[in-house]
Amino acid sequence: MDKFKSLIGKAPNFEALLRSAKMVAATDVTVLIVGETGTGKEMLAQAIQQSSPRADCPFITINCAALPESLAESELFGHRKGAFTGAVSNQIGKLQAAAGGTVLLDEIDSMPYSLQGKLLRFLETGECQPVGATATERVDVRVIAATNADLEQKIQSGAFRQDLYYRLNVVPLEIPPLRERKEDIPLLAEHFMRQAAKEHGLTQAQFSKSALQALIDYPWPGNVRELRNVCERLAILLAGRTIEASNLPPEILTPKVRAPSRFTLPASGVSLEEVEIELIRQALERTGGNRSRSARLLGISRDTLLYRMQKYGLT
Repeated sequence: MDKFKSLIGKAPNFEALLRSAKMVAATDVTVLIVGETGTGKEMLAQAIQQSSPRADCPFITINCAALPESLAESELFGHRKGAFTGAVSNQIGKLQAAAGGTVLLDEIDSMPYSLQGKLLRFLETGECQPVGATATERVDVRVIAATNADLEQKIQSGAFRQDLYYRLNVVPLEIPPLRERKEDIPLLAEHFMRQAAKEHGLTQAQFSKSALQALIDYPWPGNVRELRNVCERLAILLAGRTIEASNLPPEILTPKVRAPSRFTLPASGVSLEEVEIELIRQALERTGGNRSRSARLLGISRDTLLYRMQKYGLT
């Protein structure tokens, strides 16, 4: 059975992606899936795992953005009793729990900087060391990483390790946004309407030509996920009816006006480095030098702030 059938689309760029993914699935190579929010990165990772020799083994998703920085290492690698306050027993990490199978590191760009070096070592050696342990453990796990961020930009800003990026980016798979595969919108809309009607026990609704054209013309910033949600809503509210363009949500029919920018670029240009230095200084002044609070004001981790302070010679 083709495990990729759940990934619907006939657009040339999407079919090319699926061909590459199917070839990758037969191997144990590390994969980096890149795509905007809502494009189906986790679904693609699941299809790769289910089509691989590891299909019958565990598949564990780790949301790196949800890892609490203070416990991230323990979550990933496990810990030994007494390793820290609250460690009342030995605990295996998610990598050990996925032994023999596959781990999806979702939102890899949000992994704490302090943990990235340990992940790199694991990818290189297959060995992990639980917090509080004196010896390493060898774990056989395939790693798939996913992100909606520009990791090269993250590297430039000091938030992501370049060596880790190279190790993850063995085979990159980029999922095109829905606006770049418009011929797939009718296929997906029909699939989601049929799926929703079946799930809720309703008579399936149909799109009129004008409604379908409006769906095709809309840029879908939320991608496939947004289309699925819209279809489910319409399938419930207009069950058994023909959906006209006037029945579609207002945002699909009315182009959004871009909100005014909070920052204005001078005609003469700016030095991003100087801007960054100045913002760091202002954050430190506002918090009385408290680096944790300064990092929160800047929307970065404390480790990233310390890295940039060292980079610019700030104290």
